[in-house]
Amino acid sequence: MKSTKIAMLATALLLALNASAQEATIRKNLAERIPQLQKIDEVGKSAMPGLYEIRVNGTEIYYTDAEGNFLLQGNLIDTKLRRNLTEERVDKLTAISFDALPFKDSFSIVRGNGKRKLAVFEDPNCGYCKRFERDLQKVDNITISMFLYPILSADSNEKSKHIWCAKDKAKAWQDWMVRDKPAAVASCDTSALERNTEIGRKHKITGTPTLIFADGTRVPGAIAAAQVEKYLAGGKN
Repeated sequence: MKSTKIAMLATALLLALNASAQEATIRKNLAERIPQLQKIDEVGKSAMPGLYEIRVNGTEIYYTDAEGNFLLQGNLIDTKLRRNLTEERVDKLTAISFDALPFKDSFSIVRGNGKRKLAVFEDPNCGYCKRFERDLQKVDNITISMFLYPILSADSNEKSKHIWCAKDKAKAWQDWMVRDKPAAVASCDTSALERNTEIGRKHKITGTPTLIFADGTRVPGAIAAAQVEKYLAGGKN
């Protein structure tokens, strides 16, 4: 019995050493051949035998063989389960816990009983956001935590500052996005906008609007009010 345990431990150690050596080989070869991949965050086996996942820059996914001789960029699809494994991996890497969001750097728009929760990152110069906001007026019994995310232009930052510094942020925001009425010039501490930009970059929020639902589901881009309702109800289609 004791010899069996020793053999199992030895096997586990050997496998770990082999995996470490394999990773070292992949890192060395890719760094030498593709300088842009010198800083690899993680190397690991993928779901496909013989294929290794390479993660760089936090959330960028590539695939390679055991020697780092070939490099693939694209989606790895599980055809049996009909799952996009690459997309699922990136979603996991960029996931944002709803409860962990810095709500102090947002303002709330409450409709009806406000029981349902939604967080949105938006730029005041985003045309898609305006269309989304106008359609979102149809959704009731919701609390929307609005994170101003001025990433499109310098003017976006100026507009965001005036909205953030308004006496009634929610009204100033909806006046502009829904009724094309600019916010009055105002000044105050706008460091929240900088923090919003930082958290957006950290979680790879590259476009607006970006929606985050209470269950952690993240939706990039403008969607119809009917789709918002389905997400709020726990459905994704």
